[in-house]
Parts: sequence; structure tokens; C-alpha cells
Amino acid sequence: MSNSLIAKALETADETKAISFGKDVNRDAGPMFAEQFPGAKVLVVADENTYAAVGEDVVASLKESGIEFADDPYIFPGTPTLYAGYENVEILREALRPYENTVVVSLGAGTLNDIAKLASGELDRPYMNVCTAASVDGFAAFGASIAKDGFKITRNCPAPVGLIADVDTMVNAPARLTATGYGDLIEKIPAGADWILAHELGIEEIDDYVWSLVQGPLRDSLSDPVAVANAEEDAIAKLGEGQIMSGLAMQAHKSSRPASGAGHQFSHTWEMEGHGLDWEPPLSHGFKVGVGTIASCAIWEVFLGMDVEDFDVEKALAAVKSAEEIEANVRATLNENIQDESVKHSVGKRMAGDELVARIELLKEKWPVIQERCREQLVTAQEAMDMLKAAGAPYHPELIKIDMDRFRQTHFKAQMIRPRYTVLDILTDLGILDEVVDTLFSPDGFWGQHPHPDA
Repeated sequence: MSNSLIAKALETADETKAISFGKDVNRDAGPMFAEQFPGAKVLVVADENTYAAVGEDVVASLKESGIEFADDPYIFPGTPTLYAGYENVEILREALRPYENTVVVSLGAGTLNDIAKLASGELDRPYMNVCTAASVDGFAAFGASIAKDGFKITRNCPAPVGLIADVDTMVNAPARLTATGYGDLIEKIPAGADWILAHELGIEEIDDYVWSLVQGPLRDSLSDPVAVANAEEDAIAKLGEGQIMSGLAMQAHKSSRPASGAGHQFSHTWEMEGHGLDWEPPLSHGFKVGVGTIASCAIWEVFLGMDVEDFDVEKALAAVKSAEEIEANVRATLNENIQDESVKHSVGKRMAGDELVARIELLKEKWPVIQERCREQLVTAQEAMDMLKAAGAPYHPELIKIDMDRFRQTHFKAQMIRPRYTVLDILTDLGILDEVVDTLFSPDGFWGQHPHPDA
């Protein structure tokens, strides 16, 4: 655990101004609030579970610092599990609206924090967060993952001005939440390879400083999944640190590129389809991301096993679809409520003619460097599967109730839904995404050898 890393990262964070991370820091809430929001009133927002975890300490600290309370804490029910639905954002926003000069202190890491973050953001008010689990990197990032009109996307809103992350609280969080945090963090590995690819192809340059914020502590944060599953203090502290640094990197870069690649696009696809949103508890973001991470690593293994001779310009040119064909394919493949945005992204990424030839020639030129850098960056799909299993997280699509046919189709859907350039896009440009997916699901391919959990 290195608070010096966090302190340095704070210097370039776009929105967060103060972080207290370590043991016995929940009582820092009052002094932090007084420093960051002088003269403001407070409204503590929690659910019954998060309030039971940290509420008394936080409220006591705020009172000891002389902070005026706008009202009693606003507490959502703990059962059923609080749902990250926009209707809950509206409920909290309208409850908060009448209180002038009032700042929310949210008690939570994922859903509760996202609800408070977006409700505050829609009122153009700052807020502060007291994290209760090492379950996501979103508690330190801008944006809130909220479901509206049947699907879940990340909606723009500022990150917390102040953040409290108490290691003892994280250690005592439900194992399910810690496992989902591990699943969210592990995707930074293949996401890094996606960024290397985009950098080498001249699409999106790597910011070395931002890269270091995520990738610097990442391997150490993920190094002992068994200890994470056992809620050992050092392992949980490292996991929490990796998540905080990831959130601060996104703030510094003003983009989620440092922390999100093709593996996240698998999760986003399922979220947009509403998969698991009506479960109790709802299927977590990190559980879906973890499975997407394995998929991404498996795709990368096939891609990195290719030679320059496999990159056939004429084949790529012949495989190019017209904008009209791409639109028709997207509309035939995706749910109606996400088609328009996905058409825009898919058509926007379309390459053809001299532009496509230039990209493939650059790929050939850069291939030795891409192979070397990405092989150094990545873990194998089997290693990712083993790490997730050891951490107590789902490690196969069927463990999150995605059957293998649907999973196979997600490899194509995930390429359609976002503008970000990933390994899925270079394979699309080359006209070989279908072939790579066929390889992965063939009897000798990774998923052919893992048709069921533990197969």
C-alpha cells in the first residue's frame, strides 16, 4: 500500500482533491468535508447495509467537525439489493434538491455511490464518497453506471471531490463484492494491450504518465487472488490501491481508455441487453468484465500467433462492407434500443480503400514491436481464468448464465457498440474476425476446450 503513489496521482486528477486511504480512516470524513466544502451542510446517503458498515463512524466524525446536517441520513432499503436504476437517481436527486448549500456524502462503492454521484452531478453539486468495498474502480472515477430504458451505460458526471477508503471496511465487505472488484481490475491487463495496439497504429497515443498510474501497481494488486478470496488485509489493500489509481488515471486522461478495452465491451454488451439486471442480487459489472477479460486474452493469443504473411491486403479489401451493409448488420444483430448509437460507432470505424491499405501496411511494419510489447503485457486466457477462479469470481460465461452460442455472438456484438479501437477492430479491418472466432470455438480452440466450467 503506497499513499505516495496516490498523492502523486492526485496532482493531476481532474476532479478529486483529497483521498484518505488506509486503516482506521473513516473518522477522516469530518475533517475532509470541512476542508473541501467550508460552510456547506451535509446529507449522508447510504443503504441499510452500507450504513451498518460505516455510518456511525462517519456521522460521528462529521458532527465532531461541526458540520451542519441538512437532514437525517437518507437511507435506501438494504433488501432487495439496491438497483443501479435511473429511477433511484431521480428519487435521490429530488430528495436532495430542496436542500441549499448541501453536499452529499455517499457511503458505498458501486451502486450506491453511482446513484449519489449522478444525482449530485445532475444538480451541479460536488459530492464526497466513503468507500465500503474494493468492488470497482468507479468510486474514484467520473461517470456512473446506471440503467435507464432497459439497459445500463456509463453516464457522465464528476468524480468525488473527496474519497475515504478504509482498508478494514474493505476487508470486512461481502466476498461477492471483493470478487467483483478483482474481475473489474484484471481487465486492465488486456485493455493495456488494446491501447498499445492503438498507439502503434497511430490511432490513440499512450500517455506514459497515465499508463503508469494504472499499469504501475496493477500486477501487484492482482498478484495473490487466493489472499483476495480470503480477505487478507494486505491483498485487499493492494486491490483497493489498484482501483483508486485506475480511477485517478481516468480523471487525468479525461477518458476511460486507460482502464477499459475489449473485455469491458463484452460486459457493456450484456449490460445493454439487460442481462442479470433483474437478479437478486443483480449480476455485477465486475463479474461480467472478468469473463470478458478471458475472452479478450483468448482473442489476443490467436492474433499474436499470426505472422505478417497472414495480413492479406487483398483479402481485407474484399471483406469490406459498405456503410449500408454495416448498418443493416448492426440492426439485425443488436437490441433496438442500442442500434442507433452502435450504427454510428460501427460505421465510424469502417476502413476501406487506400486508408485500409495504409493501416495494414503499418501493422505489418509495426508487427514485431506489437508482438513483443503485447506479449509482455498480457496473460494467457488460461492464466486469467485461473486467477479469477482463485479470487472467487466467475471464470466461465455459463457461470453468469451466458450460454456458449450467445457468448460466441458477443464477440461480434462487442465490436459494434463502442468507438474505442481494440483487438476486435484490427481483426475486423483485416477481415478475419469470423475466422478467429471460429478458431476459438473449434474443438482445439480455447473455448472448444472449455465448453463448460472446469471442462
